[in-house]
Amino acid sequence: MERAEHGGQARPLHLLATAPIPMSTNPTELKLADYIREIPDFPKPGILFRDITPLLGEPAAFRRAVVDMANPFRTAKIDVVAAAEARGFIFAAPVALELNAKLVPIRKPGKLPFHCQSFSYDLEYGKDTLEIHADAIAPGAKVLVVDDLLATGGTVEACCRLVEKVGGVVVGCAFLIELAGLQGMRRIARYKTVSLIKYE
Repeated sequence: MERAEHGGQARPLHLLATAPIPMSTNPTELKLADYIREIPDFPKPGILFRDITPLLGEPAAFRRAVVDMANPFRTAKIDVVAAAEARGFIFAAPVALELNAKLVPIRKPGKLPFHCQSFSYDLEYGKDTLEIHADAIAPGAKVLVVDDLLATGGTVEACCRLVEKVGGVVVGCAFLIELAGLQGMRRIARYKTVSLIKYE
């Protein structure tokens, strides 16, 4: 899921992985970005990794993120929340519950047991493929695509194309984090898109 494309840039020492994560349980004081830990040189040198596990470890922050991802789509009558493995599932499941919608997983080849439709897309080096159960989305169903992070946009665009291939209508996309400098938003500009935390 585009984790090797987070971009490397210098950060003050107090923002790096050794710094404590502030934990406020007062919803009016919560700043979700305070719960994202920066890990330099992971998974390889030059990469600055945005670690979401501190946010997941604080129920108030996790709950706030889920509600804020769902809120812009509450009036859209979403039928399905779809997400690609693996971290997309973490947010898609509670967002689906918030919207009283069906959850549909999109997975790598060979992971889903029933009849599947697939979609292949280009990576920087080579290709990748995603699959969805052929009967997972009814024709015309309104679909929200959810992921933890928008980087170059290749994976989420493939998810949207796969949803459309099986007859769904992509109403929008929701992310916890957007790495705006990688311009992934351009690839999904035709959809309503929400990201809660943006990094340049």
